[in-house]
Amino acid sequence: MSISPDAPAAAAPRSSNWNLPNGITIVRIILAPVFFWMLLADNGADGVVRYLAAILFILAIATDGVDGHLARKNNQVTDLGKILDPIADKVLTGAALVGLSILAELPWWVTIIILIREVGITVFRFAVLSRRVIPASRGGKLKTLAQSIAISLALLPLWVPFGDGMFVVNTIFMAIAFVLTVITGLDYLYQDYRLNRAAKTGSAGSASA
Repeated sequence: MSISPDAPAAAAPRSSNWNLPNGITIVRIILAPVFFWMLLADNGADGVVRYLAAILFILAIATDGVDGHLARKNNQVTDLGKILDPIADKVLTGAALVGLSILAELPWWVTIIILIREVGITVFRFAVLSRRVIPASRGGKLKTLAQSIAISLALLPLWVPFGDGMFVVNTIFMAIAFVLTVITGLDYLYQDYRLNRAAKTGSAGSASA
C-alpha cells in the first residue's frame, strides 16, 4: 500500500529524561556543594585543597557545553534538561561567588548584584514561558564565558607563583564579567518589553480590523 505524500510524518519519539546529557547536568549540581566545601575548607591558605577546588569548578563548568552539545547531537533535548541546565549553572557559579565573598576575596555587592541578575532573569523567563519565549540575550554566551574565566582565575591562587600582579588581572576579568552580566540582564528585560509591546499592538490591530 502506497503512502500519500500529503500524509503527516510520524512524530519523532520523545527522549527519556534519563539520558547522558541530563546525567551530566545532575552531576554538575551535585559537584557544586562539594566544590563549595573544598573552597571554604582551604580557608584562604592557598594550599592543595584550594587548587583542587578550582580544578573541580573548571571541570564542572566545562561540562555546560558538553551536555548541551550531546543533547542536540543525539536528539535528547528534554523539558527536564531545559530546566536543570540553567539551574546547574547558577548553583555552581553562585557557590563560587558566595565562597569568594566569604573568604573576603570578592566584594559582597558584586556577588549580590550578579546573583540577583542570574536568579531573577531565570525565574522571569520561566514565569513568562507560557505566554512568550524571550530570545537569548545577544551577549549571553559571551557573558557566560566571561564569568567562567573570571571566576576560574579568582579561584586559582596564581598570585602565589606569579606575584601580586595577578590580583590586577583578576580584577579586570571580574569587572568585564560583571559589566556583561548587568548589560545582558537589562537586554533580556528590553527584549521582553519589545515582545510585550508588539503583542499588545497586534491585539489592538486585530480588534480594530
